[in-house]
Amino acid sequence: MKLPLRTDDPTLRTPGGDERTGRRRDVLAAAAAALLFAVAAVVGTLIQRTDHTLYVDWAPLYADWLPHAGPGTPAAVALAVAVVAHGPRIAATLPWRRLLWAGWATAMAWTWSLALVDGWGRGVAGRLTQRHEYLRGIDRFQDVGAALRGFTGHILLTQPDHWPAHIAGHPPGAVLTFVGLDRLGLGGGGWAGAFCITAGSSAVAAVLVTLRALGQERAARTAAPFLVLAPAAVWVGASADGYFAAVAAWALALLALAATRTTRAPGAVALAAGLLLGLTAYVSYGLTLMALPAAAVLLLARTARPLPGALVGAAVVAGAFTLAGFAWWEGYDLLVERYYQGVAADRPYGYWVWANLANAAIAAGLASVAGARRAVGAAPGAVRRLRRGDLGDEGGADGLVVLVFAALLALATADLSGMSKAETERIWLPFVLWLLPAAALLPARDLRRWLAAQAGLALLVNHLLLTGW
Repeated sequence: MKLPLRTDDPTLRTPGGDERTGRRRDVLAAAAAALLFAVAAVVGTLIQRTDHTLYVDWAPLYADWLPHAGPGTPAAVALAVAVVAHGPRIAATLPWRRLLWAGWATAMAWTWSLALVDGWGRGVAGRLTQRHEYLRGIDRFQDVGAALRGFTGHILLTQPDHWPAHIAGHPPGAVLTFVGLDRLGLGGGGWAGAFCITAGSSAVAAVLVTLRALGQERAARTAAPFLVLAPAAVWVGASADGYFAAVAAWALALLALAATRTTRAPGAVALAAGLLLGLTAYVSYGLTLMALPAAAVLLLARTARPLPGALVGAAVVAGAFTLAGFAWWEGYDLLVERYYQGVAADRPYGYWVWANLANAAIAAGLASVAGARRAVGAAPGAVRRLRRGDLGDEGGADGLVVLVFAALLALATADLSGMSKAETERIWLPFVLWLLPAAALLPARDLRRWLAAQAGLALLVNHLLLTGW
């Protein structure tokens, strides 16, 4: 029987020389991220005041300066204090299944409390009813078949009755989620917001499942409090991108379970993973980049056995949408045209290609930035051991390093594409999610301080700014 992990366990083993130097570099990496954000804020403010080409009111974030408190404030502060004080010990000793449920429940409570800092209407119920959002178009899906067949005919701004921005900017799987909720009697902004928070916060459990399946239970337990108190929760509650992140995360979790055969029916689980991977591509075009973390999962498991089942599952989703009348490639080509019909034509690539990274750093938090620095430094050694078939035991962190590095590659590709100019604190949630466990690479004696920094950043952002979407 596996004994509970002790809270005084040494840091997960990663290459890197003297620990004092490593800790100094952690702080420098976090400081560099903070400086990047500050520079992006100053430069962005100057650009917006002179050229008015950024189309954000508090650059680089899509937000307004509005110091405020709300009904969720006491709960958010109390929860942050409790998790910082007790989270690492509980995560280290709680039985695994209970840890998964506790992680999901606590992440959901954190996300709800942050959303309610803005109040029920402004923070939850009104989010998905704004003019660019999904709920503004669901009445046009009375005949779902006809709506799908004509979906691409309403993407461009020059076409009659063009879709609201978020419906036009995504494949129809996104809006169909909310059409489905409406058909179940869960219509309106309140139910839509509650669904996104509930589903989005479940991604915490999915990441933990993935890490453990890949032999990284110790890293998962160390990372659990950081996943729970993620600054990214500010944008999970309540946006559809939090839900998208969860779909992608559970696809990877099922793929990891199938690949490592830590499930009774690996074939069926591989098929389910493929179905979710297919759905991921049909809720957001950009999430085809989740193929990079998926490939990392298979490489770490050193098998391609789940691939046929996963490909069948993905093909089922793609085939269903295609037979219903929606062609993914046609939709994507029209989206690119629509993208440059709007504000993206004015938003300067030369600013956003680096300011996007500042937004991602805020969503991931400074602890994740410091951990990602360690992951990048350890990646060459992890790749060498992966090629030799020797990734070490549970005391190492090679699996975590490879997953974080794959997420960074996906994020960098999205950034360079130019299809995510601004609002990446929300759009990149599915990628940022996989940067959060990098905090497990930090020294054990520093974990509570870094965890406090994560919580403090989320509270500051949510109380000083009114975030968009």
